[in-house]
This record gives sequence, C-alpha cells and structure tokens, in this order.
Amino acid sequence: MSKLAPTIALTAALAAGAALWIDRATAIGPTAAAKPGLPAPAFSAPDISGRTVSLGDYAGKIVILEWTNDGCPFVGKHYDSGNMQALQRRYTGEGDVWLTIASSAPGEQGYVTPAEAKADLVRWRAAPSGFLLDPNGLVGQLYEARATPHMVVIDRNGRVAYMGAIDDTPSTRLADVKTAKNYLIAALDEIAAGKPVTVASTQAYGCSIKYKGT
Repeated sequence: MSKLAPTIALTAALAAGAALWIDRATAIGPTAAAKPGLPAPAFSAPDISGRTVSLGDYAGKIVILEWTNDGCPFVGKHYDSGNMQALQRRYTGEGDVWLTIASSAPGEQGYVTPAEAKADLVRWRAAPSGFLLDPNGLVGQLYEARATPHMVVIDRNGRVAYMGAIDDTPSTRLADVKTAKNYLIAALDEIAAGKPVTVASTQAYGCSIKYKGT
C-alpha cells in the first residue's frame, strides 16, 4: 500500500494513541450529500497510520472510494476471489487513487482499529492507496454509503461520476464475479475514453453499515 503524505500535522494528543484520533473525520465546506454529476463533498479523515488525508490532496486525479466491512460476506466475495485487489492494483497502477474506508461504529460489525485494518490488508493482500477510518460515519453519510461494498468514483474535475454497487450481481458466490457486469470498471473505462458515464448511480448491495448513533 502506498504511503500518503500528511497534509495536516498530527498534534501531540493525536499522536498519543489511536483512541484519541480515529474519530476525527470531518467535512470541509458544504456538507450536502454526494450526487452524480455534482462536486464531490470535501472531507478529511485519518488513515491507519494516523495521518490526516483530505480529498483535496488528490485534485486533478481520479479517486475511487471503497466502503468495506471485514466481516461481510459480500465484501468477502470480492476479496476472496481476488477481484477487489486486482482492481486496486489495476487502477492505482494507472495513476488513480483508491481509498478504502471503514465507517462502522465502534462495537458494530466492520469496525476496525488501525491494527486490525492493517492485518486485513495483509490477509487480503490488498493494495489500496490508503485505508481511512471513519467510525463517526461522517464521510460515509456524506457519500450515502448504506451497504458494503459501496463504491464511488470521483473524476479529475472533482465531480462524482459514479456511486453505488460494484456490480449487478448481489450474491456471495465467488464464481459470480466473473459473469457480473462490473459498474466500477464500466465507469472508469468511459471516463478514460472521454465519454459520459452511462450508469452513474445504482443501489449498493451487501451488509448494512451500522452508523454511530443509529
């Protein structure tokens, strides 16, 4: 996983321990929820190394957001088949930014500490650009993430190009990955070809995200 340069120095309190900083995701500017065709809501959140990562750090790049849950069998389908890792390597290799995000609240399925998230990356042999922690659910709710996996593509102009399911087959069967229509690939291929994204929004399938306070 590539290292992300910090844009905001960690304070002594943040450096003192994960419990002090993993709930620090924030919105920047207007907080209207994400919609295809509109500017992507700005945010910042800590990654699993304690560095603050902001969407604005990647201006001019395609950014892919992936909501995850390490206990969800629908997420497991895409990792156990090798599909998610292959997509991560393919698109980061093309210069895109891939941010994996965990928005589950503490005590709920899918919540991870920094150490647990790091172990997941090793176990999955995953290769995102970064893994962000959003236990207060602010980033997830900005991007209307309701189930995992939930995918968002932000184009080079900073607009939401796609949001929703990774593909059109809501199952946990590994074999279905090969026959499904992959909405993420379709959107990124159309962007690369300079075309408008044909399917810009779908309903994500998978395990519901348990947000803090809900």
